[in-house]
Amino acid sequence: MITNASSLTLGALRQTFGLRLDSSDRFFDEWLNNAPTLTEAELQGLDRLTQNYTYLSQEEPPLEEIVKLVVISPLLDLADFYQFPFLVKAEVSTNIEVVDEANAIAVQGRIDILVIQDSFWILVIESKPARLDVTARIPQALTYLLSAPNLQSSCYGMVTNGREVLFLKCDRHQNVPQYTRSHTYRLLENTSERIQFLQGLKQIGAYISDLRS
Repeated sequence: MITNASSLTLGALRQTFGLRLDSSDRFFDEWLNNAPTLTEAELQGLDRLTQNYTYLSQEEPPLEEIVKLVVISPLLDLADFYQFPFLVKAEVSTNIEVVDEANAIAVQGRIDILVIQDSFWILVIESKPARLDVTARIPQALTYLLSAPNLQSSCYGMVTNGREVLFLKCDRHQNVPQYTRSHTYRLLENTSERIQFLQGLKQIGAYISDLRS
């Protein structure tokens, strides 16, 4: 694991690893073509986690532990990541500090990491006094993917702050490491994007299962 991952930029990753964005990779554009149709129970599960989060965030944005309990854990359950053949483990927590120049304040936070069979890395962001944009953590997520101790050529990442989420795919066994990303899904404000996100999560589960078979 690379230290001080939270301080790395995409430019630094290009210099360190030769990493580049593969704009020709249509992985995230194409995966929904074969996405599974969600069951009524899965749709109800999405509605319930949205209602729970909305209720708990009436006063102020929920703390990270609440985000994990109310949003991340139910999503992983709906995608069947708590069942065979998947194994989930918790990794380190990383403290972060970002200067919000518009408000002349320092935004402090923490990132917790869940790893599913060393193939799918999930970064959960919690920050105060304002939430960090999920795209700001793309370099850190890519750093973990590039350093992941697995032998697969492709591994996947997910970055979320509870309200928004995006996926990353990193191909490491190329002459030059490459990555691609999905667009940012709005989990709570957009029903169709919430459904597409769960379909994408299930698709990643299928890819990981294929790698393990």
